[in-house]
Amino acid sequence: MSNDIIIEAWNTVLFDKYVRFKHLFVEGLASHSDYALARQGFLPGMKVLDIGCGFGDSTIHIAKKIGGTGEAIGVDCAEKFIAASREDAAAAGVDNTRFFVADVGIDDLGGPYDQVFSRFGTMFFNLPGAAFKNVRKSLKPGGKFTQVVWRKRQDNPWLHDAELCVKTIVPVISHEETDAVHCGPGPFSMAGPDMVSDMLRVTGYEGITFERFDSDISIGRNIDEAIEFAMAYGPAGEIIRLAEEEGERLKPEVMKALRDVLGNYVRDDGSVWAPSSAWIISAYNPQ
Repeated sequence: MSNDIIIEAWNTVLFDKYVRFKHLFVEGLASHSDYALARQGFLPGMKVLDIGCGFGDSTIHIAKKIGGTGEAIGVDCAEKFIAASREDAAAAGVDNTRFFVADVGIDDLGGPYDQVFSRFGTMFFNLPGAAFKNVRKSLKPGGKFTQVVWRKRQDNPWLHDAELCVKTIVPVISHEETDAVHCGPGPFSMAGPDMVSDMLRVTGYEGITFERFDSDISIGRNIDEAIEFAMAYGPAGEIIRLAEEEGERLKPEVMKALRDVLGNYVRDDGSVWAPSSAWIISAYNPQ
C-alpha cells in the first residue's frame, strides 16, 4: 500500500494549514509533549529519534534535555516540515539536532537509538504494524518507544464537537470516493488500547503501558480564529475539503453553526480552550 498520496498531502495542503496555525499546534500540543517528555528519563549523551517531528519543537526540547553530548534526530515524511525544523533549530541555537526525510514504515531510520519518541505522529501511519516493526529495528536492546496519541473522539471535543456540527451540514465523502490527497488513517486511529497493544506485542515489543493525560488546549486566540481552525483542521476540515464545491458553498452556514458550538469554550479573556485527552504509550525493545 503506497504512502505517496499521504506524503503529498503533508507536503502540500496539510503543511500550508499547519503553517497558518503554527502557534496553535506548537503551543496547544505542548502540554501533552511536555508532560510525556518530562517522564522519559533522558540522560546526557543519549541518542533519541523524534518521529513525525513537524516543526521540530519537540526535537529541540529533547536536544536540550540530553545536552551537547547527545543527539536528537527528527524525522518526518514531508520535506517542507524538515526544512522548517532545520530553520527553527538553527534560530534557537540548538546544534545537537539533526533532521531527515523518511517514510517511517519502510525506510532505514538509522540508529541504534536509546529512545524513540512521537507526539501525535503515529496515528497517521498507513500500515502501523510495519512501522512499529521498523521502529523497533532502530532501537537498542532495552530501548524505549514512547508515543503520544489521541484517545477516543468523545474525550476530545476540541475536534469531535466541530466534526459532529459539520456533518449535519456538509455531505460526507470518504477518501475512497475521491482522488484528493489525505492525511492517512486520521487522528483517532490509535485510540483503542487493546488494538495498539496487540500491534506492539505482535511486532516484538514488551513492557507495554498506557497512561491517560488530559489537558485543555488552545484552539483559538478568539472565537473567529477557533472557527477558522476547526474549518481547516481535523475531521471537520477534511469533510469540508473533500466536499469541494459543495463544501465551499456551505461554509457560511458552517461558520454560523460552529460559532454556537465553539462558543461554549470561550474564556473570560476571549481565548478559546477546549478539553483534550491522550494516551502516552510506552513499550520496550527486548534486551
